Amino acid sequence: MPRLLSRYIFREILSSALLSTLLATAVIFLQRVDRIFEVLVTSNGSARTVAWLFALAVPGVLPLTIPFGVLVGILIGLGRMASDGEIIAMRAGGVSSRRVIPPVLLFALIGTAIAAYASVRLAPLSIRVSTDILNDLIANRLSAEIQPRIFEESFPNRILYVGDVRGVDTVVWRPVFMADITPPEQRGSGMREKAEGPMVTVAREALAVSDPQHNRIQLSLRDASTYEMGRDGAARDVSFVRGEQTLDAAPPAQVKTLPFPEMNTRQLWNYSGPDWIEAHVELHRRFAFPLACLALAMVGIPLGIATRKGGKSAGYVTGVFLAFFVYYLSFITLIGMAKQRTLPVPLAVWLPNMVFTVTGLIFLVRLELPGDRDLLGSIKSAFGTRIKSLTAERPHRPGRRLGPLPQVVDTYILSSFLFYLCLTLSSFVSMTLIYNFFELTGDMIRNRIPLVKMFTYLFFLTPSLVYQILPISVLVAVLVAFGVLSKQNEITAFKACGVSLHRLALPVLLASVLFSGALFAFDFYYVPGANRRQDALRNEIKGRATQTYLNPDRKWIKGDGSRIFYYKYFDPAEKTMAGVYIFELEANTFRLTREIYGTRARWEPTLNSWVFENGWTNDFRGSERTLYRLFPVATFSELTEAPDYFLKEAVQDKQMNFLQLDRYIRDLQQSGFDTLKLQVQLYRKFSVPLFALIMALIAVPFGFLVGRRGAMTGIGVSIGIALAYWGTGILFEKLGDVNLLPPSMAAWSPNAVFSLAGLYLLSRLRS
Repeated sequence: MPRLLSRYIFREILSSALLSTLLATAVIFLQRVDRIFEVLVTSNGSARTVAWLFALAVPGVLPLTIPFGVLVGILIGLGRMASDGEIIAMRAGGVSSRRVIPPVLLFALIGTAIAAYASVRLAPLSIRVSTDILNDLIANRLSAEIQPRIFEESFPNRILYVGDVRGVDTVVWRPVFMADITPPEQRGSGMREKAEGPMVTVAREALAVSDPQHNRIQLSLRDASTYEMGRDGAARDVSFVRGEQTLDAAPPAQVKTLPFPEMNTRQLWNYSGPDWIEAHVELHRRFAFPLACLALAMVGIPLGIATRKGGKSAGYVTGVFLAFFVYYLSFITLIGMAKQRTLPVPLAVWLPNMVFTVTGLIFLVRLELPGDRDLLGSIKSAFGTRIKSLTAERPHRPGRRLGPLPQVVDTYILSSFLFYLCLTLSSFVSMTLIYNFFELTGDMIRNRIPLVKMFTYLFFLTPSLVYQILPISVLVAVLVAFGVLSKQNEITAFKACGVSLHRLALPVLLASVLFSGALFAFDFYYVPGANRRQDALRNEIKGRATQTYLNPDRKWIKGDGSRIFYYKYFDPAEKTMAGVYIFELEANTFRLTREIYGTRARWEPTLNSWVFENGWTNDFRGSERTLYRLFPVATFSELTEAPDYFLKEAVQDKQMNFLQLDRYIRDLQQSGFDTLKLQVQLYRKFSVPLFALIMALIAVPFGFLVGRRGAMTGIGVSIGIALAYWGTGILFEKLGDVNLLPPSMAAWSPNAVFSLAGLYLLSRLRS
């Protein structure tokens, strides 16, 4: 009998715990895969490498999500037994309710062992291995497919500008402008010591062949000329019909990780360097999080047994509240105090575990005493009364129907849908906020950031998370809401009354349309401003210089027509440039027709022109100079680019609404900047909000199909759909970023795929 009961309890807990852990792992895991997709799209990684990288991203998340899954599994499993009267039946048969403690603690102990192995061994190892793989992929992704009409700076001391790129196997650039900005004394023999400024090479076309093994691109130039000017403007020209050159790429940027998370546990134990507080926090955290399975189980057992109704959703709500809003948030606060040297590190890390363990022991001691449910009931009633008041059905008033909507059935379905939507959205957002806090704790202590500022950052991060996560929350809410209705045979009752499944789905689909419109308005009016605040705070936390406006680091700007500017310094306040070069090129061949230099140029508003000082001009026909002139002061009426033209606002796409982003893209395109990524994000401003409706569209038939198996099955299906949606969206976005797809197609393809799938499933639904 005891063995049979233990196996029964174990099975009840297992399925819910696995699904809850998988759900939490998927939410946090998807926050980390963006970098992996970016590298894989631009490299030649095999399918095996891709799968291995994704697998390596999981262990670092498990120590955070396994305790949550254990708690939710206990609450749902024991809560189901209590709500079905099985706990009362045990007591009536002379079996104490404390009999459930051994199998539950055994289950929590297994969860502790798995989480401990992931935390102590797998997580640091996976960070090191994945970093090595990503760095190897980055080192071998050099390609000759340079983006046209942008300034390419990945080659040391070389600036490359290509008018057009053609071909697949054999890449052809046409025309080509290259500038060598190596200091003149380092360019080789000859009269280099008398040279000044960049050495410019122009060509009608070039055949480009990438050589990743040697980290370079081999060029075969046609109709090319090289121009190098002396300090007094005297030209030293070299012209040739065909020439071979090599573009050596810069060493690939290595993927960097924080030192302490990738250290093995023995290294952390022996560390005594300047950041010893951060090292000790990481060390104690590796052991405290796994043991949280036992601490949370101590509280989960009496709460689960005391459940009288509410089912699996009540267990999930309680688990989210205890794990994320009590345990993890208290952990975050205490860690912040430890890093401010207010509390010892061991006390700060282990205090939540101790409090939960002592509280659980008190509840367990009172479990079989008279009035044992009074304490638990008072705690639950504090929250249950409020929830009941929000979800209670309001009396129906006849005569208030406005056409087909709203009706009693619509109010009933919408209330269930909105309840699960709010629950899911708050759970996902809180999990992500906690993950971000842990990610930045090292920077917070290193840069002496107050805890209040960290919470301010998380506050302004929340709107962006709501914008990103709401479509997934709609998916989960629809699946769970209709799954519960099907499980309780309410769908069958509606069908018997002549109400079709399409009619039942109508209020949810209409609500999703409103959510899509609200997301678009939210992104237009509020999210960009919040993103600017949270980006500025994140820069401060990370110790970066906060900037709003800056001079482009490139210092190469494409002007009107085929004109290219190069300057060494630009002062926006004084509207002056120093060390200015202007290259006038033929539109089709990029042959240099004129070069202007001035040691200084200032904008004169009265003349509406730039005034150049102490410079020279050279006019060319082919590779021959036709006119050379020195000047102390000169103006050039054809140079119509005003000072504002040379200032580009360094604003991310998430900090702008679609109108601002569109203007920003046009401005950057005129100046020769790469805008592919921004164009993809511009189209995503319209496609992402629509995903709330598409997720509802695809979730409705799934909700009816899996409904007989209950809410947790709906959650499991939603995980698969969410992973497919998120992975597809990121994949198409990265394909658009590297010009493998047009920006519009990259942004709208996920919508097309999932909307067609949803419409097909709806059409096949037996309503």
